[in-house]
Parts: sequence; structure tokens; C-alpha cells
Amino acid sequence: MKPSAARQLDAFLDMLAAERGAARNTQDAYRRDLSDYIAYLAEEGRDPGSATTQDLRAYLASLAPRGLSAATAARRVSALRQFHKFLYVDRHRADDPATSLDAPRRGRSAPGVLSIAEVDRLLAVAKEGLDDEKRPLRERLRAVRLYALLETLYATGLRVSELVSLPKSAARARDPFVAIRGKGGRERLAPLTERARRALLDYRKLLEALAPALAASPFLFPSDSDSGHLTRQAFARDLKTLAGAAGVAAAALHPHALRHAFASHLLQNGADLRVVQELLGHADISTTQIYTHVLDERMRAMVRDLHPLSEEAKPR
Repeated sequence: MKPSAARQLDAFLDMLAAERGAARNTQDAYRRDLSDYIAYLAEEGRDPGSATTQDLRAYLASLAPRGLSAATAARRVSALRQFHKFLYVDRHRADDPATSLDAPRRGRSAPGVLSIAEVDRLLAVAKEGLDDEKRPLRERLRAVRLYALLETLYATGLRVSELVSLPKSAARARDPFVAIRGKGGRERLAPLTERARRALLDYRKLLEALAPALAASPFLFPSDSDSGHLTRQAFARDLKTLAGAAGVAAAALHPHALRHAFASHLLQNGADLRVVQELLGHADISTTQIYTHVLDERMRAMVRDLHPLSEEAKPR
């Protein structure tokens, strides 16, 4: 990457952090996407300061043959638009070649959602043998941690990045809520059930007994990783193992599966979409509307069961 292109990219990322409060994960995603774009331009003897609209379209056309999805291409279009708008506004160049870019069309689909029965089974299997003192200590601690993670995630609907980086004070909260600092520095309250609170306290008690040095960390789920807390990748690996034990398809049990289940199950049971938006920490309700298939099903059932002219509503 040419020094000038690297400086432009760094300046753009600094702007995202300072002006928009972009989280580290968001900045890293933009860096990956735009570094790929800049590398493509370099191979063509171009750079972001001289790229034309045709260059941008040629880059986007190169994504599909490389096996990248339409969702990835749409994200790259968004990154290119924002990057080149920044270069124009910040006077790194006199025009914006990305203004006429079109994102590939793609349907917005709701995430695959675990059923309530599947969640119950996962929690039951995760809880099995937690009090078995014959289990190796490290194995027992890992099992107790996984159960605490699952109970907390299903109770709160946290993003996985928010969950693994919780402060240890969350386990000592007296109120049934945990304060969360989410994307863009926005704060919200997440509910914490009594079951989740007990699971967290049991985990912390065992952690402090078996690994007091690790328990001194400021994080609720500490580890020896670079971040100082449990990584999303490690959590994902534990979930895959649990999926096999619980008879749930491994592809269905990814780190965000219980967040999706939290939202969908609330809506199924009558929660308001705006309330779910607040609980999930979505800045825009359009993001929460991927779950409206649940509302559609609920409304059809209400009309079917309650409307006076519905054949199914009439007494037999």
C-alpha cells in the first residue's frame, strides 16, 4: 500500500472513531474492506486519489469471481461510498467517483431462529453435571462458564462482543439490569434474570477458587487472550461442542443464535417491536425489522382466531 493511500485510510478510520464513535470491530471491518480495495487499485497502477467510477465498478465486478457474496459486495459498496465521500469532503481529491455506485440487490432475510424447545434443551444439556466434583477442575470451570454465558445471553440479548467483554461488576449487580455500552458508545440497560444472576455468581465463585489470579481481571469472563477476556472464537467453539451434545444442528448454533432467539421469542409472546429495538441496542428500528416475520405470523393467528368473520374463529 502506498504511503499516501495508507495515510488516507488511517485518516478515514480516525474520523469514524472520533466523529461517529465507531467501535474497534467496526473500524477493523472497514480497514479490511478498504485495504482489499486499495490493493486492487495498486495492481492496476491506481490509488484512491486517482480512481475513477469505472475503476470502482471494475473492483466490485471482481468480487463475485473470488467467491464473495452479494452481502459482502453490498458492504464493500457502502465502505467505498463513505471512504470516497470522506476524501472529497476532506479535500484529498476534487470529486467523488462513488456517488453513482449501485449496491447489488439482495433480499433481507430474518436469521434462522432456535425454537424455545431447542433453547431449553441447550440450557438443560449445558447445566448437566455442573456439580460433579469428579470432573477435572478445568473442564468443570469451562462448563460452568458456558452455562453462565448461555443464561446471560438468552436473558439479555447482548451482542456477543458485549457479552464476552462484560465487567465483573455485572455479576454483583443488585438491580435486575446491567448497564451496557454498545455500538457508537450508546448506553442501554439489559435485563438480567434470577437464573442468569445465579449462574454468573456460581461461575465467579468457582473461578475465584480455582484461578484467583485470573479472577482478579476486571472482566467477568477473563482469559489469557490479548484482549484479556474470552474471545468470540473460543465461545463459538464451545457452542459447536454443545450443539452436538444437545442434538442441535451445529450450523444453527452460532454465537448470535441466542440473541436472535431472545428477540424472536419476545415478539412471539407479545413484546412491542420498539421495546425489542431498545433491548437489542439497535439505533434504527429498520434493523430490528428483520424479525417482523414473527409479528406477521402473530397477526395472522390473531385474525384467524379472533376475527368475527373468520371461519376458524366460529364456534363449532
